[in-house]
Parts: sequence; structure tokens; C-alpha cells
Amino acid sequence: MVSIPVKLYPAARSEHLSFNMLHEGCGQRVKQQLVCPDHGVLGRDEIAKGYEYEKGRYVVVEKDEIKKIEPATVRAMEILEFVPLGDVDPLYYDTSYYLVPDEPGRRAYVLLRQALADRKMAAVARVAMHNREYTCIVRPLEKGIAIHSMFFQNEVRSIEEMGPVDSLQVQQKELDLAHSLIETLSASFEPQKYGDTFQENLRKLIDAKLEGREVEEVEKPRLAPVVDLMAALKQSLQQARDLPRKQAQKTGEPVPISGARQPRGPEEAEAGTERETEAKARPAEGRQRRKTGRRRA
Repeated sequence: MVSIPVKLYPAARSEHLSFNMLHEGCGQRVKQQLVCPDHGVLGRDEIAKGYEYEKGRYVVVEKDEIKKIEPATVRAMEILEFVPLGDVDPLYYDTSYYLVPDEPGRRAYVLLRQALADRKMAAVARVAMHNREYTCIVRPLEKGIAIHSMFFQNEVRSIEEMGPVDSLQVQQKELDLAHSLIETLSASFEPQKYGDTFQENLRKLIDAKLEGREVEEVEKPRLAPVVDLMAALKQSLQQARDLPRKQAQKTGEPVPISGARQPRGPEEAEAGTERETEAKARPAEGRQRRKTGRRRA
């Protein structure tokens, strides 16, 4: 069995403004304390862990007792099998990590990454951490390997639990409009384009209060119930086509042709230029043929 020494690092972290709890009367920050109803405020070293097996009754579990029953996957991640990456529903993904090799395992690490990438496969593995054993998906990246801890099947709720899901038949003309809307708004995924507007507005609110300015209210769209689906789709399509024009007017950039899908990258843009040149050349050829035809007549 091949063993690869690795380290696990969180692949992402949430970034947001946080607020502290203050006493509304004087503005002082309040403290949270651990309080026993019988003995008052406790220190951290006086806290034990217990499981409530009946209302108000607990069995105490010590740290060394937990250590005794730790599975082998606490120290070593175990690969169980390999599956096509496309078979894994992202709904099961929980937390993402980077898997980084120690120096002795670098060659085996690169070999695993390359083999997974070549076959478009992912490894299903088990690892224990934080008093739980997780099933994980190990998948290759362009540079390195990512690992995603997963929810178990009994932890993933079905959509039917949220309410009835109607299986209605839609009209073809409705579907055609929906397809047009999707095509109009189609783009390559570029995560740097997206941001948290709520957090930006919170920062503006804080800056305004610090500078003694009035807090500006953000205009919110008025949402009306959809009565005529066709009319709503047409309105959404028109708004999507008008959006590039409005953005261009704000930035001073050339206004794109309304309704035309924009190229998704340099290669497609170059190909589009070639098609445009070819299209311009064809009418010219046609005119030349018509002129020649008249002379022959």
C-alpha cells in the first residue's frame, strides 16, 4: 500500500464585517460567561463534556476516553475507491481543503494527481477530524489536489421535504423565450466578477456614520406576482438585452449591439472577427457578380 504524507489546509474562508454586542445604555462591550445555576461563573478549566440521554440527565465523557475510541483514519486518510468525477452531486459537498504533500511524498502526490486528471476520476476517501469521520472526495486541480468533506446520504434532505414539486408541462414558446434569455446572459464563469453587495453597503453605512453623513437608502426592486409568464419572460429578456447598454453608458465604453451574444474569450473573439470579415466579403462578391451579369446581358 502506497502512503503519501500530506497536510490539510482550508481552501476558503468567509470574509465579512462582524459586529460586537454592546450595552445599549452605555455602549460598553458586554461579556459572555459560562454560568452554573448552582455555583455561578465558571472558568474554562472547570468545564466537562456530557451527553444528555434523558431530560436534565447527562453522561460525562472524558477526553482520554474519546482518544481510546478514535478510528485509524484520525492519523491516516484511507482511499476506498475511485469514481467518475461527474457522478458526484455537488449537493453532498461540505467543506473544501487543499491537500499539500510533505517532501518525502511529493513524487507519489504528483503521480496521484496526474493519474486522476488523466482518467477524469476522483477518489472516495475516509478521514476523521473534530470527533467525526468524514467521507471525502479527492479530486485533481490544475496544480495540486483538493479534498471535499461530504455530507452522508442521511444528512442530505430531499427537495420533496420542502414542499410539493409540481411537474407541469410548459409551452414550447415559453421554453423558446427561456432559452433566449439564457443565451443572452450566457458567459464564462469568472469568480472575480462577483462580490457581496450587502457587505459593501454595510461598509458605506459605517463610513457614513463615522463621518456624520445621512445613511442613503438602497433602492429595492418591486416584485409583483407573475400573472402572465410569457409577458414576464419577454420583459426579462428585454432587460437582459438592455443591461450591456446601460453598463456601457456608465463606463463610457462602446455600446454593444443589442441582443448579440458577446465573445467568451480571445479565441472566440478572433473567430468572430474572421466570420465578420467573411460576411462583409460575400456581399461585395455578390455585387461584382451582378455587375458582370449586366455587362454580359
